[in-house]
Amino acid sequence: MRAEIPGVRGEDLQVNVDGATIRISGVRRVPPQVRVQRLLRMEIAFGPFDREVRVGVPFDREQVTARLEDGFLSVTLGKVRPRRRDVAVETE
Repeated sequence: MRAEIPGVRGEDLQVNVDGATIRISGVRRVPPQVRVQRLLRMEIAFGPFDREVRVGVPFDREQVTARLEDGFLSVTLGKVRPRRRDVAVETE
């Protein structure tokens, strides 16, 4: 998964796994050097945000990693390895 999250620092971002859902939440802070008095138009909102993405394929919840770089959050989901299982054959 890849999400565009400009202006958010890593310490203001959380990624949680709940079943088959990935939840991305955090807060975009107003830069300290910017004094907002009046806005005509704002493309990126400041404040808290929260997004949930339901993943439609099986993945290993213990193998999820997240990396924030240049305003993009990359969340990598580990593949579920097929398990070999021997099946006992019943006889009469």
